[in-house]
Amino acid sequence: MIEIQNESRRLLDTEDGEEETGVRSDQDAYLDKVKNEKLFLASFAAVLGPLSFGFVLGYSSPAIPELSTITDLRLRLDDDEASWFGSIVTIGAAIGGLLGGWMVDKIGRKLSLMFCSIPYIFGFTIIIAAQNVWMLYLGRVLTGLASGVTSLVVPLYISEIAHERVRGTLGSCVQLMVVTGIMGAYIAGMFLDWRWLAICCSIPPTVMMVFMCFMPETPRFLLSQGKRREAEEALRFLRGPDAPAEWECARIEDTSDDQGGSLGMADLKDPGVYKPLGVGIMLMLFQQLTGINAIMFYAETIFEEAHFKNSNVATVVVAATQVVFTAVAALVMDRAGRKLLLILSGVSMCLSTAAFGVYFNLSSETHGNHHGNSSGLGLVESPLSDDHVAELSWLALASMGFFITGFSLGWGPIPWLVMSEIFPSRVKGFASSVCVLTNWGSAFIITKTFQDLMDLLTSAGTFWLFSGCCALNIVFTIIFVPETKGKTLEQIQARFKGTPEQLSYNRQT
Repeated sequence: MIEIQNESRRLLDTEDGEEETGVRSDQDAYLDKVKNEKLFLASFAAVLGPLSFGFVLGYSSPAIPELSTITDLRLRLDDDEASWFGSIVTIGAAIGGLLGGWMVDKIGRKLSLMFCSIPYIFGFTIIIAAQNVWMLYLGRVLTGLASGVTSLVVPLYISEIAHERVRGTLGSCVQLMVVTGIMGAYIAGMFLDWRWLAICCSIPPTVMMVFMCFMPETPRFLLSQGKRREAEEALRFLRGPDAPAEWECARIEDTSDDQGGSLGMADLKDPGVYKPLGVGIMLMLFQQLTGINAIMFYAETIFEEAHFKNSNVATVVVAATQVVFTAVAALVMDRAGRKLLLILSGVSMCLSTAAFGVYFNLSSETHGNHHGNSSGLGLVESPLSDDHVAELSWLALASMGFFITGFSLGWGPIPWLVMSEIFPSRVKGFASSVCVLTNWGSAFIITKTFQDLMDLLTSAGTFWLFSGCCALNIVFTIIFVPETKGKTLEQIQARFKGTPEQLSYNRQT
């Protein structure tokens, strides 16, 4: 191994014309020789999974109104069935998160991605051929299962094939493709009926399965399996012919002692395991406590109050806003850093949810009744004049835009990105599955209890509660979330373990 490192360093020094003695300078010299074309191709193949995931999430919005009025009584959804049709995906996704954690450790990242295409395709096929409501439910559960696996595997795959100069940008593309898929489903739903929309939604996972056949497994997983030659071949594919793959292989092996072995109970006492696990769980929990589902819950009503009568166009506008600002986040991620964007995102959402609370408080009947009338699918009757209601509706519309912008810049993409960066290799499957289960489980609980929360606290009180949670996530970010911009995965993990590699990490922070 020493000979390989020395030879790789000689190659770097010869081509650069000067001797690089520090680990960081060697790293820069190596990255200067990297060609990213095939890395981008592999990342594109992988993010077809989140695109499929977005189509699953977006499918219910245009499909439910049609299925609620369909002439075939076997398929017609009542209000309760429509609620389950929309939310049962989260149950499948929670199960998929657990399954994905097992799969990535047993069969690898690449095969896990290929296999998760199968329940996507079968799920939409069952929906297309549905003869009753239970077939619709089954199709949604299967697509939810695939979505859960995707939400775990794709961030891991991209983080392990990408180098530190582009890892933030490529990792942010996961959330970008999710919101692109949601917008795509909304737009397609304006022109296609629910069966043809399901056919359209089945195309991305089919393409992903084909493309992934030609992409490599991640070098870190191959090294964890003792397949050094295959790892070097994968790196040559991902980094191009000019970069000495042997040097990066040696660096990964040298700086990480976590490649082999399996998770045991003693590992949970290791600060290199329990500290990042705690950070990952709290990031996923705080993502849901921002109130994102509540904002989307009220989106259609807010647009109607602001005289945007076409709710289909309104939902496309919301989705397009998410796409634009998630793309902005991807572009600035490796420059601004994860921590700064999380803080700015938290401040934006804290202020906007507080403004929502003010809106609901002013537009409600402030004298006497603060419970029953303050909840429900629509906004409450207001004692104010129509002109004042219109003015307040624009306040709500601005607050929603400010909130979605903030969420898309930080708390939308970054928790998934950080989750993929902070865990040691031997516990990535377990730890990531716990984080995914936390995210989808809390999403289901918050969505299902949201109506009860509004009955208890009023609409204004509920949004002020979300504002308080956003303030807490700012404090949590400042104190506990590490900055991972420009760091190798090994340097990030060393920060939690407090090993000598942390000295190098701290000098670069």
